[in-house]
Amino acid sequence: MFSVEKYHSHHRELWNAFVASSKNATFLFQRNFIEYHQDRFDEHSYIIYKKTKPFALLPANKNKKKLISHQGLSYGGLILQPDAKFKDVLNSFVTLLEQINDDGFSNLIIKTIPKIYHDLPSDEMDYLLFKTKANLLRRDLSSVIETQRSLEIQSSNRKRGLKRALNAELEILESLDFKMFWNDILIPNLKSRHQVTPTHSLEEIIKLHAYFPKNIRQFNVFNKQTLVAGVTIFESKHVAHVQYISGNDEKQKLGSLDMILDHLINNVYKTKKYFDFGISNESSGHFVNEGLISWKESFGARSIAIDTYSIDTKNHHKLRDTLI
Repeated sequence: MFSVEKYHSHHRELWNAFVASSKNATFLFQRNFIEYHQDRFDEHSYIIYKKTKPFALLPANKNKKKLISHQGLSYGGLILQPDAKFKDVLNSFVTLLEQINDDGFSNLIIKTIPKIYHDLPSDEMDYLLFKTKANLLRRDLSSVIETQRSLEIQSSNRKRGLKRALNAELEILESLDFKMFWNDILIPNLKSRHQVTPTHSLEEIIKLHAYFPKNIRQFNVFNKQTLVAGVTIFESKHVAHVQYISGNDEKQKLGSLDMILDHLINNVYKTKKYFDFGISNESSGHFVNEGLISWKESFGARSIAIDTYSIDTKNHHKLRDTLI
């Protein structure tokens, strides 16, 4: 009943249409996002069919004997339609895992999609990971505000910062221009403090924004026409995710980050289910940056876990007698 086919460019429209109507995908799984850095990753995605119709997708890239879903994305795993029932998900994954094994991959590595991004309950993959005796490779903590049940901010630092920003008469503007924030704030800060560059170059974020203008948004803070801070948001149906946030050396004195986050949480994205600050982990998840996670929690955020698993592809046989 199920068959598997490796993704090719002629599947592009089929893939994008499936992602748009799925129950657990975001715009990160659209081909324009997956392929913006295709030179860095060896594409090896799959389409699973039920008879002749697409039933599930697996965005993935290959890395030697490992198939990774997906090394170039924040998360991966099976993408499913709203009408997918467990029995079919089980049988389709057996077929997929057999094919991956036949294609010479010893392991399938999946960074699971956080549940806050699901449109409908989509934990079938969690059970399949259990049945295939998948190994937990890492666990990250992301700090999230559930906006409809948000905690009242108790932090005196946040309150004082917001008061300073209001007294300074800072101005928040949404911008279609990423160049100023990237070149004047983000790149210099990351280089001086962490000796790294942004995950997305200026050229890449401009390109991605052109593809996804409603999903990628830039908010800047100005002090008398001088840029002092900014936040880049990746927006999906239920979640506003902070992709980048940075301020100049006066951010504490001005309260610029307090002001812009208060504005985003309580005004711009107040109707979203979740406001996601992102992870605070280091060293493959083994350590948590105390200062960073405490700062996020001071806005009322609390932790969710994001897991990465490795499945031995030979373990497809462990799924066969699941149903009784």
